[in-house]
Amino acid sequence: MNQIIKKLFYSLLVLLGVVILVFIMFQGFGDPARMIVGQTGDKKTMDNIRKDLYLDQPKWKQFILYLNDVSPIGIHTKADIDKKELQGLFIGGNTNIGFKIPYLRKSYQTKKNVGMVLMEALPGTLLLASAAMLFATIFGILLGVLAAVKKGTWLDTSAIFASIAGISAPSFFMAIIIAFLFGVVLHPYTGLNLTGSWFDVDEVTGEKYLTLKNLILPAFTLGIRPLAIITQLTRSSMLDVLSQDYIRTAYAKGLSKRTVIFKHALRNALNPVITAITGWFAELLAGAFFVEYIFGWQGIGKITVDALEKLDYPVVMGSVLVSACIFIFINMLADILYAVVDPRVRM
Repeated sequence: MNQIIKKLFYSLLVLLGVVILVFIMFQGFGDPARMIVGQTGDKKTMDNIRKDLYLDQPKWKQFILYLNDVSPIGIHTKADIDKKELQGLFIGGNTNIGFKIPYLRKSYQTKKNVGMVLMEALPGTLLLASAAMLFATIFGILLGVLAAVKKGTWLDTSAIFASIAGISAPSFFMAIIIAFLFGVVLHPYTGLNLTGSWFDVDEVTGEKYLTLKNLILPAFTLGIRPLAIITQLTRSSMLDVLSQDYIRTAYAKGLSKRTVIFKHALRNALNPVITAITGWFAELLAGAFFVEYIFGWQGIGKITVDALEKLDYPVVMGSVLVSACIFIFINMLADILYAVVDPRVRM
């Protein structure tokens, strides 16, 4: 428990560092008000926007106000709560302190709350990352175990070669190749589309419906690199475990090869694999930008790239903060999984 509390404290420090960096990069330089109205905005409009975004305040005060907005604990006036449509539990009169859903400002382009925009896109990213990680985990562990058990054979050599090729190929390059090959050249046979999201809209009724067929290509593309990493880590860890004395003892007791490999060896070889799985899952959730963009998949990555093109900085800032929170949460989850899988970690 003490280790988890300590890690949570360090994670909060990291998150504070991310907030500072995001503020400096996107609000510390330039004139966001000018980006909203363009070059033709009149002075009165510009002044109103600057006041609304606190751009008329000193930089240090702008940062304090931004930190107050994005923090789950904040101090706000009653007018602020109504204007920003803050949701949470507030205590006080005209000036309130309370626990709230972090306020990530409003989009320059759509005027929508950035938190709502990102939450609408998050299910798509979660679905894509989960599918990619499930594919990479299942096949990566199976290939790694097979390569370790069949060490020195053509199966082992093929698994190593395929994993090296998978690690070396950038996701955006593989996305272009796979999209063109399976979505264009082989489309008559595969039936897979070049682009498409996890839902489509019925032209007659206007209702949304699931189209998971569009998930296959982006999930496969996104899963190639973690698949390669998991294969190599599983193979290496399994080779180390299979040479231990307790494995020879298990064989001496007459246990079947399948029982020894999957019940005794694999369980004790999973710690480095869990590290890779959790780390890559966090990266896929937060960093599937180009894959989502190339396949037209509606997720946080595509939303962020579109926002960058339009200089819609609040969306980009919110996306970075949400990504950082995802990394922190999954790293905390990894520590708990270590203790569940390997009793030695609990001791």
